[in-house]
Amino acid sequence: MSKQVTDLSPLTLARLLAASLPTLLLGACANNHPMHAANQKDAAAYNVQLGLDYLNQGDLQRAKDKLDKALTQNPDNPDVHSARATLFEAMHEIPKADDEFRTALRLAPKDPRIQNNYAVYLCQTGRTDEGVKTFMQAANNPLYATPEAAYTNAGVCLRAAKRDDEARADFTRALQLKPNFAEAAFQLATLQFQHAELVPARAGIDNFLGNFDATPDLLLLGVQVARAQGDRVAAQRYSRKLQLDFPGSTQTRALSGLNPG
Repeated sequence: MSKQVTDLSPLTLARLLAASLPTLLLGACANNHPMHAANQKDAAAYNVQLGLDYLNQGDLQRAKDKLDKALTQNPDNPDVHSARATLFEAMHEIPKADDEFRTALRLAPKDPRIQNNYAVYLCQTGRTDEGVKTFMQAANNPLYATPEAAYTNAGVCLRAAKRDDEARADFTRALQLKPNFAEAAFQLATLQFQHAELVPARAGIDNFLGNFDATPDLLLLGVQVARAQGDRVAAQRYSRKLQLDFPGSTQTRALSGLNPG
C-alpha cells in the first residue's frame, strides 16, 4: 500500500499496489550444492521477496539482481514475472514491464493478485479503460476474497483520469459489498468534499465512525469537512479523537497545517 491524507493522485494507486504485492514464503537453501526442484522454487520465492524489499527501498540494482536470480531459479513462477514487471515499471522500461505482466497472466490467468497488480500498472501508465476493465475482472474473480478493494482501486483510477461520476459509483459499490471498508469510505467522502458536497460527505464520515473503527484519514477529513461547514464543535471533536487515538500519525501532524477556518 506512505498513505496520503486527501491526495487522490496516481500515487494513491502506488500504495494500493504495494499492499497487493505477493508476500512469499521465505525458505531458501543457503548452500552451494545443486538444489532439488522444490528447493529451487523456495529459493526463487525468497529472492522475489528480497527483490520486492529492495524495490520498496528504492535500490533498483539490488532488486534487479535478486529478481534476475529468481527468474533463473523458477522461470514458470508468475510471481517472479509480476515482481519483475513492477521493477521494470520503476525503471521506466515500459515494454519490458508489459511483457512481464503478460507472461505472469499467461502463467496464472485466474490469479486475482496479478490481475490487480496489472490493473494498477495500467492506471499508473495512463491506460485507464484497460485498468478499470482489469480491476473488474479481479472483482468478479471468485478466487478474489476482497472484491471491494478492486472496486475502490478502479474508483481511484477513474478519479486520476478526472472521471468522478464513474469513480463515485465504484466507491459506492465497494461500500455496498463491505460497509466497513475504510478506504472506500474515505475515497467517497473525499470526492464529495472536493465537489463541495459537504452534507453527504459529513454524513458518510459520521456513519462510518459511528459503526466501525475510526481511521486517521477519515478523522482528518472530518475536521476539514466540519470546518468547511463552519461547525467548530464537530471539528474539535474529530481533531481531539484523532490526537488521542492516533497521536503519532501523519494525519495528526497535519492538523497544525490546516486552516483553522
